[in-house]
Amino acid sequence: MSYVIIYQKMDTGWGAYSPDLPGLAAEGETLEDVKELIHETMRQHLDGAKPKSDVFAAPGAIMEYVPIDNHA
Repeated sequence: MSYVIIYQKMDTGWGAYSPDLPGLAAEGETLEDVKELIHETMRQHLDGAKPKSDVFAAPGAIMEYVPIDNHA
């Protein structure tokens, strides 16, 4: 399974979350830090939910980059 993860630059570092796993998020000082944290957090969450398979949703989010022309 693959889940979409959104990474966001913030004033204090980086944040990350997955739209398919509400409430699951991570923050770190660097992008590398937050990638490591969100991957580990997701693994722990999904491993803990395995016996109760209805606890988490199957991946359903998709993402797309939409190019926007500069209209200045």
